[in-house]
Parts: sequence; structure tokens; C-alpha cells
Amino acid sequence: MVKVVWEHIHLKTPDPEATARWYADMFGAEIVRTPQGSGPDRIDLNLSGQKVFLAPVDPAKVGAAPTMPYLGMDHFGVTVEDIDAAVAELKAKGVPFTMDPTTIRPGVRIAFLTAPQNVSIELIQRG
Repeated sequence: MVKVVWEHIHLKTPDPEATARWYADMFGAEIVRTPQGSGPDRIDLNLSGQKVFLAPVDPAKVGAAPTMPYLGMDHFGVTVEDIDAAVAELKAKGVPFTMDPTTIRPGVRIAFLTAPQNVSIELIQRG
């Protein structure tokens, strides 16, 4: 069996700077910059130990976003300690939510928000 370890998430954006600031402001992501000309034309983030690559793309050169529901990647999830407090803080910062905190089974609560470029992110609290 092939053993794998998560490496990165790669997001396309028309404005990597603005997208990087959003993840830094909303989730405390660390913006990692490589010296000009020494690497790919993108901005990297450290989001709680997960690498997120933000690559520039011309919106005129991409296809339309799929209509939900669709096959393929639906969202990515991050754990929070207090989902109610996290949702309140993010809503106060203007983050749109597609699902408010909901108990899906005993001890597990989730909420969904929309990040730049329509990226769906699940907040999950366990325990």
C-alpha cells in the first residue's frame, strides 16, 4: 500500500495578495514569501501547519464555477475549539456563512463559510 502524507492545497485566485490577507486576517495564516525570481509565481500560506498555495489566474481564462452539488472536491475542513465563538467572530468580520452551527451527531458540530473564490470551508468542533 502506498503511504501518503498531506502536502498542500493549491488555490487559484485573480488576486493572491488579497486572498492571502483574507486567510491571514480570518484564520491567522502565516504568509510565506519566496524571494522574487527564486520560485513559482505564487504566495504560500501556512494554515495551522497545512501548506496552501495561492497561484494567480486571469479570470477571463477560466471556466465557470460548477453549480452545487457537483462531483469532485466539495470543501475542506478545519477544527475549532468553540464553534459558536468562531462563527460570531468571523461573521463580525463580514464572512458569509452557508450553514450556521449545527449539531450533526452527539459531540460534533459544524458550520460552513464561503472564502474568496467561492471556496467552501467547514468549521468543525468535536467533543
